[in-house]
Amino acid sequence: MPSGKAKSLLGIFAVLILFFLSSYFVRTNIEFLKEIIGNNIYGILAYSLIIIIAIVVAPISMMPLIPVASNIYGWFFAGIITILGWTLGAIIVFFLCRKYGVDLIKKFVSLKEIQKLESKIPKENLFFDLILLRMIIPVDVLSYAIGLFTRVNFKTYALTTFIGIIPFAFVFSYLGTMPFLYQLAGIIAVVFLIAIIHILRELKNN
Repeated sequence: MPSGKAKSLLGIFAVLILFFLSSYFVRTNIEFLKEIIGNNIYGILAYSLIIIIAIVVAPISMMPLIPVASNIYGWFFAGIITILGWTLGAIIVFFLCRKYGVDLIKKFVSLKEIQKLESKIPKENLFFDLILLRMIIPVDVLSYAIGLFTRVNFKTYALTTFIGIIPFAFVFSYLGTMPFLYQLAGIIAVVFLIAIIHILRELKNN
């Protein structure tokens, strides 16, 4: 049986493959998709709703859908929609955690996966550390961990979530419009940056 880390890596690899395939399909069928989805408010609302559901019902990933939005609405506007969707989804998770606790949450996510993150949540310098965590840990699982295992107030939670997800929302929205080799180079750069942030954070907290 694969270890927990192996499963996580396989999951990430699968999402990236779907991201590449989605980008290729969208670029080669863009006019057809525009006719089907439509560059209108209904398509935008549908995309936003999918993002929110993906955050609440973790661990569903909506990453492969980013290229669809990027190529239909433009990468910048797609980035804004993605940021708003991720933030709203995270806010819903926050209130679900605070109101209903573990009894409800365990129906949506693996508690073991959430509990693994508990030790990574800072006790001091909370504001800036939460922003860094948002940059290196998926929005869904981190949202549940913060909601369940901390007493972070809503204002801090919402603001650090919003700030922390901005960089990579725009990066992946932009990469969704790029050819494969540029996407690959961009994702390698993102992984490298995440690794550096993680190392610096670990050094700061030790």
